[in-house]
Amino acid sequence: MSHNTDTSALGKVAYLGPEGTYSQLAAMEFFGAGVELVDCASIDDVFIAVEEGRVSYGIVPVENSTEGAINNTQDCLVDSTARIIGEQVVSIEHSLLAQEASSKADIKKIASHKQSLAQCRTYLTKNFPIAQQVECSSNAEAAILAQADGATAAIASELAGQIYSLRSLESRIQDKSNNRTRFLVLALEETEASGYDKTSILVYTENKPGALFRVLKPFEKLGLSLTRIETRPSKKEAWEYVFFIDFEGHVDDEATKSLFSALKLSRVEVKVLGSYPLCK
Repeated sequence: MSHNTDTSALGKVAYLGPEGTYSQLAAMEFFGAGVELVDCASIDDVFIAVEEGRVSYGIVPVENSTEGAINNTQDCLVDSTARIIGEQVVSIEHSLLAQEASSKADIKKIASHKQSLAQCRTYLTKNFPIAQQVECSSNAEAAILAQADGATAAIASELAGQIYSLRSLESRIQDKSNNRTRFLVLALEETEASGYDKTSILVYTENKPGALFRVLKPFEKLGLSLTRIETRPSKKEAWEYVFFIDFEGHVDDEATKSLFSALKLSRVEVKVLGSYPLCK
């Protein structure tokens, strides 16, 4: 569902390319099909495009319901000045795409992003047990390989099939029907409270016993609902960690202000990544 139907009022939106990725699909679902899109070679490049003001918005994947967190995005969030101003959840429906004249019997290679190959593991084992699996930087890159070789099939979206003139040999081949990826919308601006918001923060703690307990205790005391918590190495010192935490509420809410005060007393470092409307 589009969050902004007046695409003429929008600037450019950067996404992980090339054309035909689920990131492009997420951008079209969030901003509307008429938005001007700029494809980037990597997640890092999406962040840089936003930070340098070359685009108004960026969109990056942050977690998948079956394969977990996207570490590259989390690492970029640690250092980036970009803010999270929205989220979009996309249903991941993989199709097996090939040249118009190709059949399943012709396929000797299956190309896709490593996560997509993992998400279709059971299907591939059953239907293509001896086919060579080729890991690509994106599903769209896999579609480009299939476009050039009749013996190669790509696991990608129907959108990629349309863009690269490929035929769907079979649709919805992912092992789990409820496969979804959550995307973050980035900008340099802040968002006002909508009344139904989520806030994302980073919390750096000392490597001492009970560190996580001290972080989580104020959330319970203030009745703030956690929606996600992830741990990553802080990259500042060995064996120190940073917690990625999402919770319901906006930075302007009194409960959130009380939370930050309590965390400050706990001697932890907090970086606010952004407050934004919850994706319904």
